[in-house]
Amino acid sequence: MDLTGLVLLVDILDAGNLSSAARKLKVSRANVSYHLQQLEKSVGVQLVRRTTRRIEPTEIGQTLYRHGCAIRDELAAASEAITMLGRGLHGAVRVSVPTGFGQLVMTDWLLEFKRQYPEISLELLFENRVDDLLRDEVDVAIRVMSEPPEALVARELAQVRYVACASTEFARTTGLPEDLEALRRLPLITSSVVGRELRLAAYRNDVRQEVTLNPTLASENFQFLREAILSGLGIGLVPSYVVQEDVRTGRVVTALDPWRLSIFGTRLFLLRMPGRYQTLAVRTFIDFIINKAARWS
Repeated sequence: MDLTGLVLLVDILDAGNLSSAARKLKVSRANVSYHLQQLEKSVGVQLVRRTTRRIEPTEIGQTLYRHGCAIRDELAAASEAITMLGRGLHGAVRVSVPTGFGQLVMTDWLLEFKRQYPEISLELLFENRVDDLLRDEVDVAIRVMSEPPEALVARELAQVRYVACASTEFARTTGLPEDLEALRRLPLITSSVVGRELRLAAYRNDVRQEVTLNPTLASENFQFLREAILSGLGIGLVPSYVVQEDVRTGRVVTALDPWRLSIFGTRLFLLRMPGRYQTLAVRTFIDFIINKAARWS
C-alpha cells in the first residue's frame, strides 16, 4: 500500500472534497483524484462515497483514515524533532480569537506569549464565526458560546458575564432599568444587529426569563460599543470585561445585577479540529492560554 496515498486520503477526508484538498496541497484536482483512484485500486475496495456536497468515507475508508492519521502524525513528529535539533522552541501557530475578548482581554496575553516565545510565529485572526476552522487552517480558536460544535474538540476555559450598564450621566438623566421588561423602552447598545430581534436570556436563582429586544446601536467592535456607552447613547448589554475599568472608576454603572444575563452564551471555549497533529508550538500555546484563562476567571 502506498503510504503517500494513505496520507492523501486523510487530507481528502479532512478537506471534505477533492477541490479543497487540491487547494490545500497546491496540486491539481485531477492529481488528487488520480492518487485516490490508485489507492482504491491497490486495496481493491471503494474508500469514499461522493455526495453532492462532501466526500464521506466508507467503513474501510474510515479504518484506513484512522491509520493514515496516525502515520501522518508520526511523520510530522519526526520532522519536527529533526528540525528542532540544536534549536530552541519554534514553529507557527494560527489562532482565531473573538473580536471583543481578543482585543480587550487577550491582547496582553498574546503579547506576553510572544515575548516569552519569540521564535514561535503567531498569526492572529480577529473574527467571531466558527463555521469552518479547517478552511482557515486555524490551529486554535477561542470563542464565547453556549455549547461548542460537536465536530470540534472543545476545552472550557472560563465563564463570561454580561452586564446591563450605562454612563453615570445617562443613569442620572434617564434612569436605569429596574426589571427586564424596562429594557424594551430604552435605547440599547450591544453586539447584535440593528433591525434584528435580540433574545436576552436572564437567570436568577432557579428562574429563567427571556425577553426579546431591538438594539438601536450595534457593532462587533467592542471598543466602539464602550465609547457609545460612555457617550450616554443608551443602555449597554455587553460582557463585563468591556466596561470593568469604567465601572471601577465610576464612569459607568450597572443595572439588573441580581440577574445572570446571556446573549450569545456565557462560556469561553478553546476549540480545535479533531485528529489534527499538534506541534510543540501549538501545544505550548494551548497550555499558556489555559493557564491565563484560569487566572483571569
